[in-house]
Amino acid sequence: MRYAETGFNLEIDLTRGSVERVATDPRLTELHLGGLGTNAKTLWDRVPADVEPFSPDNLLIFSTGLFCGTPAPGANRTIISTYSPQTLYMGYSMMGGFLAPELKYAGYDKVIFRGKSPNLVYLWINNDKVEIRDASHLRGKGAVETAAMIKQELKDPKVQVAAIGLAGENRVYMASIEQGRSSASRLGLGAVMGDKGLKAIAVRGTKDVNIARPAEFMNLCNDVLQYIKVRAAKPIPEVMPILAVLGSPQEMAVHDEKWHTENFMWGNARTRRKDFWNEEIAEKWKNSLETVRTRLISCYNCPMKCGAIISAPGVSTYMMKCFSKLTYTMAAFVEDLDFGFKIAQRATEYGVDGFSMPQTMAFGFELKEAGILTDADFAGCPSDNEGKFYWLLDRIVRREGIGDVLADGTYWAAKQIGKGAEAYAHNTIKKHEQLPLKLGMLNPIYFLMYSTGEKMNITQIEGNFPQAPFSTMELKQEFVKDWVQAPDDRFKQYVLDWEFRGERSMPFYPPVEACCEIVDWQEKMHHIDDALGICAGLSSFPLKPPYHIHNLPLFISAATGMDMDEAGLTKIFNRNRNLVRAVNVRRGLRRADEKPPEDHWKKRFPELETKLLDAYYEFKGWNQDGIPTKESLHALGLDYVAEDFLKRGILTDSGSTPSKEDSPEKEKK
Repeated sequence: MRYAETGFNLEIDLTRGSVERVATDPRLTELHLGGLGTNAKTLWDRVPADVEPFSPDNLLIFSTGLFCGTPAPGANRTIISTYSPQTLYMGYSMMGGFLAPELKYAGYDKVIFRGKSPNLVYLWINNDKVEIRDASHLRGKGAVETAAMIKQELKDPKVQVAAIGLAGENRVYMASIEQGRSSASRLGLGAVMGDKGLKAIAVRGTKDVNIARPAEFMNLCNDVLQYIKVRAAKPIPEVMPILAVLGSPQEMAVHDEKWHTENFMWGNARTRRKDFWNEEIAEKWKNSLETVRTRLISCYNCPMKCGAIISAPGVSTYMMKCFSKLTYTMAAFVEDLDFGFKIAQRATEYGVDGFSMPQTMAFGFELKEAGILTDADFAGCPSDNEGKFYWLLDRIVRREGIGDVLADGTYWAAKQIGKGAEAYAHNTIKKHEQLPLKLGMLNPIYFLMYSTGEKMNITQIEGNFPQAPFSTMELKQEFVKDWVQAPDDRFKQYVLDWEFRGERSMPFYPPVEACCEIVDWQEKMHHIDDALGICAGLSSFPLKPPYHIHNLPLFISAATGMDMDEAGLTKIFNRNRNLVRAVNVRRGLRRADEKPPEDHWKKRFPELETKLLDAYYEFKGWNQDGIPTKESLHALGLDYVAEDFLKRGILTDSGSTPSKEDSPEKEKK
């Protein structure tokens, strides 16, 4: 018997219209756990390095995490992986909601799509009955509308649906996959889904998920629930309100707009309205939020309420996720928060990323103001800010006129437009738009996370270590006193020594070696979450979460029956992290690609940044071009990766890297 997993994947060939139920190797669970780890292994084994994202040979993988469908609180993440049309590297995005547990209850750990359907279709999974169904009647429908129509068609309100909107159908590079109260937004996974002719996945499952030692596992789950109650009453001082407690950023529960206006940049992260925020606007925005927020909501088996049902005047009811309420408002220079709620509803139906799309629209208008794009490019565009953004959103998702160019995101659009447009596409890492932040002094920890993270999304890299030092020794001591999540006491000392000013302040503190340790720890927690399917809001993202490196091995042992300890779990993390790295290295990723936006921090320190990257690569067991060495790969049981690198000339027998000219490059054809 397989514990915590079903032991079966669904293989869907959309070209042939075939469905196959395939048993999986339990050894893969021992090596990679599940979720992102086994997704990376599947892409490495089955998708050649030169395959384009919109090729029939590219795979689109919907995966449950190992804990999805178990009683583990917050274990509800669907991990979706493919080659991204934006970055051309491995794209992976997570969404909450109910899809992954439902898929596990239907009897499957993954659904793997290959090929392309000649017609628009959706997949209907009803336990052992799996059908590829015609979706021609859903063409052009919104993502939320599609889910409602499918549930009505199947006559079952308990069916869980993940769908794309018009943006995905038209292969907009910022297209998301929407699933009710959550979405897989980043890296254009919805565009790959649309390219394959797949409108939606609908799932209904009624089977059981077995646990190896259920009483022990339930006790651990109850401990988590009790700790959540304790933390709810103890927000961490001097931490922004939306992050002072647990869960995803509590945007819909907490009024914290002042923080955004001070840190998020207006107009595609280029300029800032220093005089924007005042008490009158604060009160107006607070009233707007409380007026449209019908109720707070949770994902499957989670006590946190990180999202909300929104009923704004003149728009259909929909679910609001973190940050989206502000990204459009800020990008459009609009002082009315109601605009943010209204345009976000349209964007959700279209199925687009709430970070990349607003920046791309602001980028387009910046180019017009600079004379790089012309009035002819914007013929028919309204003059008011709200109208302008609705107009351009519609054209991007339909790929009409200038929208067809901007639909590829700022990096690719700038290359196509030319005339100096590249200078305005400044907020990208590895061709992908980042959070629109512009800060003061270089933060060395964040420099490493931005530069080397392959999720291309800082909120899915940062985590358990404080973002800034506490102001007093008393607060520092109070924080570390019950900081059971820290890997060891060294991390507590880093917090105690960290100061706002002086020798132990940023950017030269924490020390370079400590920065590597901190980043590695935060990466570790995210990778473990993404293998187990645990929401980062209860583990890798907030300060002092209920899941941590010390108790997760106990959960894994009780759930699966495997003998797991911290050292073993760390090795699995390193194996998964290096395999993701290997997939991208094989597609051309090198040190030259690992840099945050030039103007992310006002004050930069190039020599320190070089030292940080040098030290981080050495810490990870990579050479100075960011490629895992043969010795490191061997220690993780990844000799097949080393052999592939040697065969391709990515590594030499001496362990060095060929010159950049000899390295493979991935660029849009």
